Amino acid sequence: MNQAAGLHGVYVHIPFCAKRCDYCAFATFTDRHHLQGEYAQALRKHIRTLVADGMQSATSVFVGGGTPTMLPAEELLSVLAEIPLASRAEVTVECNPDDITLDMMQQYLRGGVNRVSIGVQSTVDHVLQSLGRTHNPENVQRAVAHVKQAGFLTFNLDIMYGAAGETLADWQQTVADVVALEPPHVSAYGLTIEANTPLASQPERHPDDDDQADKYEWVDQRFAAAGMLNYEISNWSLPGHECAHNYLYWMQGNYDGIGCAAHAHKDGTRWWNVRTPDRYIEMINAGEVPISSSEVLDNETKSLEEMQLLIRTREGVPASAFSPDDRSLLEGLIEMREDRYVLTRAGRLMANEVSIRLRGSQSSS
Repeated sequence: MNQAAGLHGVYVHIPFCAKRCDYCAFATFTDRHHLQGEYAQALRKHIRTLVADGMQSATSVFVGGGTPTMLPAEELLSVLAEIPLASRAEVTVECNPDDITLDMMQQYLRGGVNRVSIGVQSTVDHVLQSLGRTHNPENVQRAVAHVKQAGFLTFNLDIMYGAAGETLADWQQTVADVVALEPPHVSAYGLTIEANTPLASQPERHPDDDDQADKYEWVDQRFAAAGMLNYEISNWSLPGHECAHNYLYWMQGNYDGIGCAAHAHKDGTRWWNVRTPDRYIEMINAGEVPISSSEVLDNETKSLEEMQLLIRTREGVPASAFSPDDRSLLEGLIEMREDRYVLTRAGRLMANEVSIRLRGSQSSS
């Protein structure tokens, strides 16, 4: 049974940034702020076109970037107002802690946003500088206070480990600061090196695998002690605060992509929009479909991807997803929970190695 049946997501991309972080490979632009009004208008037009074509009501919406909080709150909310929502839909906006004000959060909540995700990365100054981040770590505490005061019942904090010069003590400080804020959800990502970023050409700043493994094991233990359970390799939450939009992706659900470089998926076909806001605005205003390219997954690939996504979650995969020989080889990395295999903590650190031994649900049935 398809666990994503009846679910439908919408991703909205806001490509504007004050400064590009050294590790960022997303479609973000620091020199296009003058396009913000035209871009928001194009987003509204794009959504209206999809609605006219029978767009399904969204069970989850995620606004990412870039820096969505660079758009005036009224402008962003006018875009979200065009999206048809299912009952009790989750609507998340990524936020820069420096941008958050109480008034902004109150406007968001009144405008239908019911979850925010705050980019913290670290609470240690020199680590933020190593990542190329510009926000003031003191603003994180203020931002979370505004989110809570506004009345949000759930929110996420994003943190990152493995930056050059980050000691275990630095990481422990960040985690302690985050836990003290009592977030219902935290995403903790190991720094990865993406092509064509400042970090890619500076190997002396690349993360160390053993260092990241130590930091992952420590943070998993600390979050568990705080009552936050790991439900996907990089995501922890209090019970009932799991991110619905994340689950939609992991369950291969269908979703629309609004904005430049946004990806979409429907029943095994994926497509993505043109990369720059200039081109996106131009195509929308000309009444053209802003798709850059697409791909169709065959059943075998789709089935294998299903297993590769599920093994990362606490739901795991059917026992048949591994051959008997591979189950023996993976001892200590996977364990049986009820009638499914899930990753152990050690297995989460070697998820890619585990994934290459997976069999798709069709070949393993």
